[in-house]
Amino acid sequence: MKIAIEGQRLFREKKHGMDMVALELIKQLQQIDKKNEYVVYVKPDSDKCLDDTDNFRIVELGGGPYPTWEQNALPKAARKDRCDILHCTSNTAPVNSKVPLIVTLHDIIYLESIAIFKKGGTWYQKLGNMYRRLVVPRVISRSKKIITVSHFEKNRIREFFGWPKNDPRLVAIYNGVSEHFKVIEDEIELKRVKDKYKLPDKFFFHLGNTDPKKNTIGVLEAYSNYIKESEDKIPLLMLDFDRQELNKMLASIGDKKLMEHIQLTGYIVNTDLPAIYNLCEIFLYPSLRESFGIPMLEAMRCGTPVITSNTSSMPEVSGGAAMIVDPFQHIQITEAIFTLLNDEKTKDRIIKEGFEQAAKFSWKAMAENVLDLYEEVYALTKNQ
Repeated sequence: MKIAIEGQRLFREKKHGMDMVALELIKQLQQIDKKNEYVVYVKPDSDKCLDDTDNFRIVELGGGPYPTWEQNALPKAARKDRCDILHCTSNTAPVNSKVPLIVTLHDIIYLESIAIFKKGGTWYQKLGNMYRRLVVPRVISRSKKIITVSHFEKNRIREFFGWPKNDPRLVAIYNGVSEHFKVIEDEIELKRVKDKYKLPDKFFFHLGNTDPKKNTIGVLEAYSNYIKESEDKIPLLMLDFDRQELNKMLASIGDKKLMEHIQLTGYIVNTDLPAIYNLCEIFLYPSLRESFGIPMLEAMRCGTPVITSNTSSMPEVSGGAAMIVDPFQHIQITEAIFTLLNDEKTKDRIIKEGFEQAAKFSWKAMAENVLDLYEEVYALTKNQ
């Protein structure tokens, strides 16, 4: 069997969630599958994070911007290379692929009515959502299998498209969490990262951005309450966030002075993130909507208490091993912060349960499940 995997953005320096999932899938398949042949298509860029192996060929494929690369260059290359399956890993895929298609549909947030015109988010994000709205319904109707990342999202997709409850095309396969996220006892390593990013001795950590689903506004409102009520005033660390955008958000909540307590680091490479989790007091992840939520598990593996939401996939993935709040009620986020700071027994329980919950997820298990799906689709297409 010859399998094509779309990894368009894998060589870019600043990787994000879906990129990391695809990268971990490929690395695990390189270890567990020595039988089948693979071609991984990536756009040329600076971070050569994958190498050829005996049965894996990494192809740097040109072809213009995202839509033309995906709709034109990718399906032509997969057909030319006589691939039996094309697995597109990041929500979208070629509409007219001649190669049998598997799509990882991480979420359908961009298909929901609020996704494009809701206040917040950049125009780049909104244009990307418009592209997905045009492409995804056509792609999934032609796909042999659709992988999604939680049972919440599986049900959401099924209900949105009006599919039967046990539609065999739709499969939930959990993401994993990387083993380098762990408790770090090496003080030299912790000091290296602390010095590199000029981190304070104590801080809260929030992985926010301008996408409304991340609830950065709600976190800032909750943090503003904390600063007003606390004598300690622990700083808030945010990475890869534009200062001008943050100033706009602070103006919108009427607390521009809050910037004095916020530290922006810029982009943090994935290998430095475990130390960030280890050093922080609390990880704030009260999103409005997530299909999975890998950062929760990363923090848990590092022994960091997590505050997350009672919405979408977060209760499923966190397994209750976190402080669960209503993300629309910022006062609940503030109260959860004070609970973790002042109630040592609750904090210790959350940390202990977090270790146990995060241990249930691995990239190897994810890759084994995906490989089984490849075999199933291959057998299905050969019998047609």
